[in-house]
Amino acid sequence: MKQRGGVFLWMYETPDDIFIPEERTEEQSMIIDMVRQFVEKNVERAQKLSEQRALMKEAAELGLVGAHISEEYGGLDLDTHSNTFIAEALGGIGGSFDTTFAAHIGIGMLPLYFYGSEEQKQRYLVPAVQADLILSYCLTEPTSGSDALSMRTTATLADDGSHFILNGQKMWITNAGFADAFIVFARTGERQYGAFIVDADAAGLTLGEEEHKMGIHGSSTRQVFFENVRVPKDHLLGQLGRGHKVAFNVLNIGRLKLGTMSAGGAKMVLGFSTQYAKERIQFGQPIAHFGAIREKLARMAAGIFDVESAVYRISDWLEDKKKALIADGTRREKAAQYAAMEYAIECAMMKVAGSELLDYVVDENIQIHGGIGFSEELPHARIYRDSRINRIYEGTNEINRLVVLRQMLKGAEKGENELVIQSLAWLQGKKWTDISFPDDPTDRTVHGMKEAFQLVLAKVLEAQMQGKVDLRQNQYVGLALADMATHILLSESMRLRVRKLLPKGKYSEGVLRAVQSVLLDEHGRAFADCARKIAYHLGFQNDLSLIDDLIALQEVDLFGQYEVLAEAILQADGYPFTA
Repeated sequence: MKQRGGVFLWMYETPDDIFIPEERTEEQSMIIDMVRQFVEKNVERAQKLSEQRALMKEAAELGLVGAHISEEYGGLDLDTHSNTFIAEALGGIGGSFDTTFAAHIGIGMLPLYFYGSEEQKQRYLVPAVQADLILSYCLTEPTSGSDALSMRTTATLADDGSHFILNGQKMWITNAGFADAFIVFARTGERQYGAFIVDADAAGLTLGEEEHKMGIHGSSTRQVFFENVRVPKDHLLGQLGRGHKVAFNVLNIGRLKLGTMSAGGAKMVLGFSTQYAKERIQFGQPIAHFGAIREKLARMAAGIFDVESAVYRISDWLEDKKKALIADGTRREKAAQYAAMEYAIECAMMKVAGSELLDYVVDENIQIHGGIGFSEELPHARIYRDSRINRIYEGTNEINRLVVLRQMLKGAEKGENELVIQSLAWLQGKKWTDISFPDDPTDRTVHGMKEAFQLVLAKVLEAQMQGKVDLRQNQYVGLALADMATHILLSESMRLRVRKLLPKGKYSEGVLRAVQSVLLDEHGRAFADCARKIAYHLGFQNDLSLIDDLIALQEVDLFGQYEVLAEAILQADGYPFTA
């Protein structure tokens, strides 16, 4: 089923509709092997600020920097799945180089690729693909972070109309210390914004010192100051007054890549945990024999399977959308842009899910290692510090949850939102008997979560119409709705992957059913908890029994499932679902 963004909340796919990482081609396997060799060779270098630029050049020589860029600008124009595999494999190199790389190829290159003129692309994008020119993205300011449109940096058109005069200050700017050009966002009028290409050697542009950060010490982060910087008029990106569109639309792919890289990093860390658990002897036996450790390993692996399943499903949606647009005559770069915009809700969800997964995994890794994990003698303390930034940049996780809410309800006021139309059926006499549930109990729960979500959303919209809640202001309700939607995406993606894998025999049926049981229980209970909070807040708690009946969560021996997963992890020396 080819679909639009967000329709997973009320429509259904079959296993044949989705792509799973186990279906990678021989060429994609070769790409993954190449990236893994690059990672293994350069893990130590990747943590050093002095090595970032040289590593970017080496990555460019392998084709990694321009893998997502069309051939006319020097890229490889690889399919979306191949780019997703690249991002996942690079997740193992560590937060410093991942930050450098992602900032350059994403929020650095994409504004040029999506919005640049042909002259701008030839001058800046082509050398950027070869990493002969490094890019940096300047949006955040001391007084504007999540509220990006409160920026104070200004760009004033000169009297003769030949150039803009840029004044202001940006902070937390990645790659600033060695960038050759900056993509700078500035206010051009009352609630009007512009995006500009500013050369690093422009007169009046100066840099602050490197920031002393909690983690990602190998990445460059500086303030950038603009004092009467003259920016030629032809360095304007896109339309004057529409710079905010450039700023926000390039974030979607970066959010998906961040979630994907986080999953790749989590796999690496699970390998560390597994190895240590097998080697560390306490009370006369490896700590891998103890239930406390086995549960941690099992839940780490289950979480990775969860995010990984959704990431590649979304990758497939993006690829299908891009292909369809190209077939209709859309230019390749615009097709990539429009596909990312279509699935903005899913990209935001993966940013949140991936970053929170990695934080969980690195935290448990420290716990498994105990005192030595807390020491700087091993890389685990660095990895722990490095992971924390993922929940902050590319939009904080709270902002991304609000993006999910906003995208879910987009067009509702005009009566153009199918999700709202489906949901309001619950206020118009829809009954339990009107629902056709699947026979399989796992599919039944996923189906029930969608119905329960629509019921809760209907009650929220009713409360809004009655003046009891304002979703633009009440973040308690908005964030809970976003989490409920994310639990549905993850649960269904995981379930479809399991269904597709079961007849293939690649993994044992017991291991697949164990990961499914663990994840469905976690998602079902978290989903119900969000629904309960909203219901008591808005006064429809009498519907909670109906919500529980809709979800129909199965009772399961979770400890037994942890045992099955832990054994598979120990046998595989790490993540057991290796594609």
